[in-house]
Amino acid sequence: MAIASMTGFARLDGAWQEYRWVWEVKSVNGKGLDVRMRLPQGVESLDIPARAMIAEHLTRGNVNCVLTFDRVNANAGVYVNNQVLDSLVDAAKAAAKRHGLKKPRIEELLELRGVIEVKDTTLTEEQVAERDRILLAGLAEALRGVVAMRRSEGARMATVLHDEIRTIGELVALARAVPSQQPGAMREKLHKQMSDLLSGSSVPIDQDRLAQEAAYMAVKADVREELDRLGAHVLAATELLDSGGPAGRKLDFLSQEFGREANTVCSKSSDPALSRIGLDLKAVIDQLREQVANIE
Repeated sequence: MAIASMTGFARLDGAWQEYRWVWEVKSVNGKGLDVRMRLPQGVESLDIPARAMIAEHLTRGNVNCVLTFDRVNANAGVYVNNQVLDSLVDAAKAAAKRHGLKKPRIEELLELRGVIEVKDTTLTEEQVAERDRILLAGLAEALRGVVAMRRSEGARMATVLHDEIRTIGELVALARAVPSQQPGAMREKLHKQMSDLLSGSSVPIDQDRLAQEAAYMAVKADVREELDRLGAHVLAATELLDSGGPAGRKLDFLSQEFGREANTVCSKSSDPALSRIGLDLKAVIDQLREQVANIE
């Protein structure tokens, strides 16, 4: 199974008896699976099974799931829950008096959830069970559409990620080949610097001390360990992309590790060529992190 994006959308409508229903499911990137459900009055019992169904199809992302369910030929009774309304009126009056606010208007209170209830007395228990089964089947089909869109987007993103990871590997190879990273080059550079400093002086160059300083410079400026880790991360990221399945969290961790090693390379470098490569590495890694943030 290929990697998937966390961005997807699907809309599905249908009919049952004299009702029309519409499911809309939208997902965007998120650290975990966060589901926001909006169900009309009368079908709130679908909340738990609908959330369970979403969790079966999706593992990460902020998901908004909305159901519209209306009767074409209205034959439902509208009832005012007077107990709830009276409580709200008393609370609103007390708050208005306490804070010097305007008294609440009845139409504002009637809009609050639980004040007005729509009851359809024509549905039997068997019909409610059939209705719920059809609505959940519609949600399942909508979720399959979201999954298909996320996988399609993920396939396009995988191509981009492979290119960026390949570029990182190429830059690591270029960094390894920079002449200043060779111990002999460091020794020669130090020898020239000391010769220039001691030019015209009768003090001879201590070859042992020169070797010590060259070794110190080599250790301080050596980025081979960072380049080795970058190379290992390239292999690990490539394997993750090729293995399929949810890989977003691991790729996000690797992208952070990429950035850490690239920063160290730049901070250690005193060679213009290596510094340029380090900056190119950071630019590609930033692009990689932006892409990885939307991987499931």
